[in-house]
Amino acid sequence: GTLSMTGEPAREATLYAVAEAKSAGAVISFDPNIREPLWESMEDARDQVKKGLGYSDVLKISDNEIQWLTGLDDYQKGVEWIFERYGIRLVTVSLGKSGSMAFYRKDPDKAGYISAEAAPFISRDTIETTGAGDTFGGCILHFVLEKGLQELSEADLTEMLTFANGAASIITTRRGALRVMPEVSEVKELTG
Repeated sequence: GTLSMTGEPAREATLYAVAEAKSAGAVISFDPNIREPLWESMEDARDQVKKGLGYSDVLKISDNEIQWLTGLDDYQKGVEWIFERYGIRLVTVSLGKSGSMAFYRKDPDKAGYISAEAAPFISRDTIETTGAGDTFGGCILHFVLEKGLQELSEADLTEMLTFANGAASIITTRRGALRVMPEVSEVKELTG
């Protein structure tokens, strides 16, 4: 995320570490996770997000962040804006109570992509939403670590989103956010 990019010296250290990891062949994921009060200006925030995107292979971005970044209300067009400018292979858009979307391209140097959407698992037992986005993002990374980024299908994207949505729904029913992460078996039970 960009929390470590809000000011120096953490900003320089973060960008250095990410550049080193990228040059060593690591898959880089990025969740802007914009928290406006932490920034001197939103223009600076946008500049730092763009720097982060330049290193990224996997992007988790929220609905309001993609609109803020691209100026586009259509999420698909927003992702296309990102794909035109950055070498990102997988973009996931979290839509809160509306579920999520994923956009994948096998080769960032070629046109075209596949996409999928998944409905949310809304619980009547929701207590708080703290940690839902991080849970969603963590599940996306779990999927990438299991399957890789080489040959994803629309069915893979749907499976990934469904699992991530289910886990995020479970986390909203518990207090304490990340200390109460659901087990894989619990998510599979919910998502079928």
